[in-house]
Amino acid sequence: MGFITLTKENIESEHICCAISDKKCKDGYQLKKQWLKDNIENGYKFTKLDERAKVFIEYCPSEIAYVPVNAPNYMVINCFWVSGRYAGKGYGKDLLSKCIEEAKAKGKDGIVTLCSDKKRPFMSDKKFFLKQGFLVVDKAKPYFELLCLKFNEESMDPKILPKAKEATSYYDNGGFVAYYSDACPFMDYNVNIVQQEIAKDNNCIYEAVRLKTREEAINSPCCYTNYSLFYKGDFVTHEINPKKFKAIIENLQTHNKDSFE
Repeated sequence: MGFITLTKENIESEHICCAISDKKCKDGYQLKKQWLKDNIENGYKFTKLDERAKVFIEYCPSEIAYVPVNAPNYMVINCFWVSGRYAGKGYGKDLLSKCIEEAKAKGKDGIVTLCSDKKRPFMSDKKFFLKQGFLVVDKAKPYFELLCLKFNEESMDPKILPKAKEATSYYDNGGFVAYYSDACPFMDYNVNIVQQEIAKDNNCIYEAVRLKTREEAINSPCCYTNYSLFYKGDFVTHEINPKKFKAIIENLQTHNKDSFE
């Protein structure tokens, strides 16, 4: 089985792996395709296994990445997924190799990617990258870690931008604020419909903030810009999960809590 890299010419006829079987997320799926079209022109890469499967890698030069990091002349891995029966067969290494080869060919100083202190939903597994030679070069509250594979040892260590390190929102509406971008097709439906309804049913203040541009993304209060949930200015979670959101609200109401400190 081979790999396919999406282009402006083939993106309409090719699936983009995530949410391929989730009809509820069809609007988010189209928003992701448009997001890809806009960014492919600037050097964004989406390479996937030539199968109807969730096996793909997304990466781009740091200068266009929707990630709040200072990493000049680095390549940034945005999303990396090998799932189901395709896991453990070497596809992850093959996809990473493509990123490494392109980064070296373009004279990049290295590659960075955002992970967490342990395996968590929606984030790449830190252990995989450590086995491939990546090192942890920075951290952000409460559990995010920036990993780096250097080609040029003279280059600076990439850093998470200060605004995203403290997990504190610059905006507090007195309730929940969900930040999200079109970089993930699951977000539009879950943020704007599912969580909106859950919050309404529980008489909670809730607001969704869409990060429409790279500038908005790199100035977000969380280094994970696909989705992050804040309550009264404090970070709560990066996991988009209706059951988890309901449990968070129940915990607040049961214990009459004002924050998650």
